Amino acid sequence: MRKKVIAGNWKMNKLKADADQFMEQVADKVPSDEQVEAIVCAPYLYLPSLVEKAKGSKVKIGAQNMHFEEEGAYTGEVSPTMLKDIGVTHVILGHSERREYFAETDETVNKKAKAAFQHELTPIVCVGETLEQREANETKSHVESQVKQALEGLTEDQVVETIIAYEPIWAIGTGKTASSEDANEVCAHIRQVIKSTVSEKAAKQVVIQYGGSVKPANIDELLGQSDVDGALVGGASLEPDSFLQLVEAGAK
Repeated sequence: MRKKVIAGNWKMNKLKADADQFMEQVADKVPSDEQVEAIVCAPYLYLPSLVEKAKGSKVKIGAQNMHFEEEGAYTGEVSPTMLKDIGVTHVILGHSERREYFAETDETVNKKAKAAFQHELTPIVCVGETLEQREANETKSHVESQVKQALEGLTEDQVVETIIAYEPIWAIGTGKTASSEDANEVCAHIRQVIKSTVSEKAAKQVVIQYGGSVKPANIDELLGQSDVDGALVGGASLEPDSFLQLVEAGAK
């Protein structure tokens, strides 16, 4: 049975005092149930403090991006070795906002995924279509291409450890949510793509999240689907009570 993974993506929100207060309110309340994993993906500045405050709890701390090189003349970037050094365990790669605003490509996502594994970080790889692509019936072909390119060159074991987040771009921060059936259909397609390109074992074991206006009001329905193994959550992950409700839903 695949575990449920609830990951909060704070994006560019909160000040340090807010981040610390959040973790103080959440750390000892996250269920110890092994069937659910809670991750907080915060801005770089707050990661060391959050890692420290999360010690002894079930909360994992993730970054929202990283460079694929270990070091070098890349002003403003953060390397996988830096994240590993401070105790970060996960990293979001290829979020649609990174792709849209910062020229992230399938090629760089693949390089970053490989680099993550080289430094014992778990990648959360984001894929998803625009509204125009959905209306043109291109959702499955587009997502399939993203998945194949992101996972190219990874071993079967690495694919199993990868978390894939299906986030339809038109549902991110818009209040619109894909129906649970629509979300499950695409997540099931992603699983089929992994089965055909990697292995049946990898397809059965890989965790596939849904993301896009997820909140406590719709999390139970989404997690009740056969191929939705968790959620990558934006706005609803910013408040402790809301985040805890999402994690508790994963433990049911």
